[in-house]
Amino acid sequence: MEAAVVRLRRCRNGSLVLVYLAAILLAATAAAALSDAEASDIARRQLLSLREGDGDLPDDFEFDIHVDVTFANERLRRAYVALQAWRRAMYSDPKNFTGGWVGADVCSYFGVTCVPALDDANTTVVAGIDLNGGDIAGYLPAELGMLTDIAFFHINSNRFCGIIPKSFSRLTLLHELDVSNNRFVGGFPDVVLQIPVLKYLDLRFNDFDGTLPPHLFDKDLDAIFVNSNRFVGFIPENFGNSTATVVVLANNAFIGCIPRSVGRMADTLDELMLLNNRLDGCIPPELAELVNSTVVDVSGNALVGTLPEGLVNMIRLEQLDVSRNQLAGAVAENVCKLPALANFSFAHNFFSVEAEACVPSEDSPVALDDSGNCLDGGRPGQKPLPECALVLAHPVDCRTNVCSKMPAPPAKKVPRPPDVSPHPLPPAPSPENQPPKKSPAPQPVSPQPSPPPSVKSPPAPAPAPAPISSPPPLIKSPPPPVPVSSPPPLLKSPPPPVSMSLPPPSVKSPPHC
Repeated sequence: MEAAVVRLRRCRNGSLVLVYLAAILLAATAAAALSDAEASDIARRQLLSLREGDGDLPDDFEFDIHVDVTFANERLRRAYVALQAWRRAMYSDPKNFTGGWVGADVCSYFGVTCVPALDDANTTVVAGIDLNGGDIAGYLPAELGMLTDIAFFHINSNRFCGIIPKSFSRLTLLHELDVSNNRFVGGFPDVVLQIPVLKYLDLRFNDFDGTLPPHLFDKDLDAIFVNSNRFVGFIPENFGNSTATVVVLANNAFIGCIPRSVGRMADTLDELMLLNNRLDGCIPPELAELVNSTVVDVSGNALVGTLPEGLVNMIRLEQLDVSRNQLAGAVAENVCKLPALANFSFAHNFFSVEAEACVPSEDSPVALDDSGNCLDGGRPGQKPLPECALVLAHPVDCRTNVCSKMPAPPAKKVPRPPDVSPHPLPPAPSPENQPPKKSPAPQPVSPQPSPPPSVKSPPAPAPAPAPISSPPPLIKSPPPPVPVSSPPPLLKSPPPPVSMSLPPPSVKSPPHC
């Protein structure tokens, strides 16, 4: 029974590859139907409902709730309080998933799974929530932290907004968390890393932004899906500490090199997907140490250099995609003849040599794609010679190649005091502090000298004004960050326009979903 509840996804079957790829490439999502104004309103309501500000619950919260209903045990009473609070936080349920959430029998609620408790077979508890595909609009109330017996929480393909409340750290038995394909916002939800036994984490197709915390890869997770969000920055250097079998970071805006620690994942990693980011530098030779991996996809980046020679040792590799980069050199025969290889795309690079076994043909056991390169021999669909010459004339030495660095924030312009010359010219008198000059009375022409100038000697140099006394050059601090600062993911409604007038308006509303 416990195995049925926990349902851990080990994801070691290569047949699941197409499922993951389809999930990455799917364009039509239910979340796109929610307007930004509606999503903003839902997020605002969530923020107003959070008692502790960050979504946690007071320690004595459950004792302050009085329910005039009889329950079989106290755990079901807590589940009732949590589910009813969640129902009140839903503003649209087009498929009527929660229409029957009435009464004390929470185990009869649609999407709710009950089983005997792990610590007491005579006590029935709510062990899981599954509202996948409900197209429900709403938010997650802090009361969900009272569902302390659940092992899985699945709400993918809905329209939930706002944040994941801190009270989720109380879900000490939670193994699977799937909140994918919704409209959650904000930075990476660190609360999920406080769930002690979490194994399956799926955050894909939301609007999370910012950088990934290094602790994500120190946690004993089996699957990490954070693709199709707005994450930026470097992949943490401890990336190779992860014990996951599937790691998908695709469709974000990560920069820099693939961490060389990736080779430490050789014993566990089955699928690695880093496609459609902004990664650069050479493919680290440690990547070829993933001898147990079946899928490696680094396409759609800015990788340079040549293919690692060690790829020939990846005897279990079924799908390899290095297309749409800036790789050059040769594609070796041994790579194209890997025993388990079924698909290999090295299209749209600058490869100039390919082995005969790498030439696509109907007779080949491997689906190959060499288009958009610099191959000679009359291969169709290659780049123009001038474009190839520009790159091939400057080969990249991966022994010295370095990766991009995190863009530094724009330096603030410090007001510069004016230069003071040894004898500054006197300031021009203003009409407010000097009486107007009187025209001299007519005088008879005589040989006497003309009147002396009005200023006989320059005054003592005025002290240089302090930088804070004279108005500095116009410097505007950057406006407060809004949660939709990076480019939106595929088929997401664009964020509402942010006013750029000066000075920036104060932001009082909660972050947009």
